[in-house]
Amino acid sequence: MIRKSIPFLLIAATLAGCTAGPDYAGPPELAAAGGAGGFIRAGDKVSSTVPELAEWWILLDDPGLDRLIEAALADNPSLEAVGARIAQSRASLAQENAGRLPSLGTQATVVQGRLPGLDIQGGPPLPPGTPGMPPEEEDDTISFYNAGLNANWEIDFGGGTGRRIEAANAQLAAAVANAEDARVQLTADVANAYVNLREAQQRVVRYRLQSELQEQILVLTYQRYQQGTLPLFPVGNANAELELLKSQLAEAEADEAVLLDALAVLTGRAPGAPSLEVAPIGEIPLPPERVAVGDPASLIARRPDIRAAERTLAAATARVGVAEAAKFPKLSFMGILGLGGTSPEDIFDVGEFSAIAIPRLQWNFLDFGRVDASIDRAGAARREAAANYRQTVLAALQDAERALARFAQQRAALAALIQVKRHADKSADLNRQRFESGAISRIDLNRTLREQEKANTDLARGRAALTLAWIAVQKSLGLGWQAPS
Repeated sequence: MIRKSIPFLLIAATLAGCTAGPDYAGPPELAAAGGAGGFIRAGDKVSSTVPELAEWWILLDDPGLDRLIEAALADNPSLEAVGARIAQSRASLAQENAGRLPSLGTQATVVQGRLPGLDIQGGPPLPPGTPGMPPEEEDDTISFYNAGLNANWEIDFGGGTGRRIEAANAQLAAAVANAEDARVQLTADVANAYVNLREAQQRVVRYRLQSELQEQILVLTYQRYQQGTLPLFPVGNANAELELLKSQLAEAEADEAVLLDALAVLTGRAPGAPSLEVAPIGEIPLPPERVAVGDPASLIARRPDIRAAERTLAAATARVGVAEAAKFPKLSFMGILGLGGTSPEDIFDVGEFSAIAIPRLQWNFLDFGRVDASIDRAGAARREAAANYRQTVLAALQDAERALARFAQQRAALAALIQVKRHADKSADLNRQRFESGAISRIDLNRTLREQEKANTDLARGRAALTLAWIAVQKSLGLGWQAPS
């Protein structure tokens, strides 16, 4: 019996080696991406050297920011969620791999059946009315009792199992890339919130100084009004300016509180957590003099969202093979091995050893277009994944060009604000000397000092805008996801 089955098993194994569906040949080529040239919007302060620093934030040289990002990478709930999705993908892959192997278990089987015209107990079936066999002696019932082991194994002629494993592998890689992209987003969000917090703290300090100077102006203006040297109108203007400064101070204080809460949540803590280690006030960190950005080709290879889209395309391609494999027949084997016989007592008789092999061939050759529709759906999903990949690449290139353009613009704007600050400082120094010599009043001096503080506020905004633009460049380049060495 075994020798007769060997040729059949060899044919089945040969057919099982066939794999349906297209083989994945890589993502589609984009003519405008990854060329020999660099970024169009790169300025003279940008280097074409490929960035290699995973922890890009250490270039800002701010220990407070380093601690916050370290805490966020350790305790942020969104990273825990993507980690759980990776675990799900790994479990799905293990499940698909296990589907290739036979399953083995224990079982207890009772079979009761009646097959008219078949003498089960007496030997081979005889035609009805055979001479010498009275009808009342025919036994056309079957009873079978067994307890032991059972095994099941399915041979996939179309390679659907292999394609499912291929798709699960690609989905696992996509889940890992999505986790890396989440790290990129998280580190950029923490850095953005931190820089905005430092800028808001600077505004709080500057608006408080300006309010104190404006209160002195209001008091002196009101005194001159009472003395009859000024009309009431300047008093109203001075008061209106003071109220405006108070509203700006309240806005800056609210921004500070909101950003502290944002940093708390990003680091996995409740809003208002007293354990958030942020100094009450600090300088706004500035980026390095030169920035390494590489070229579009290195960006495409580095950005995790592009790699996730590419792996999703690979998974969609494999699912086309899964759908096409449904056209092929499926052969399954079930085997029963144990103790048993035609009566329940045989289960306890070690001499009654029984074995059953049940092959089953299934082929849905008439399904009214169900398989074809499934193939069409898988093909459309593959085309969608290819379009999504192209869109992801183009969006990434646009993101990088936009970030580089903003970074160059903020450099020029900061240089102009520095010049404005220098002029304000010179004017304040000159008016202090004039006030000390009695050439101008305290009101005139305070107005000059207010302009100086306003220039300081604008300069702080410019410094923050430049650093935020630099952070956007790092994010657009896909930096920050590699595990620290």
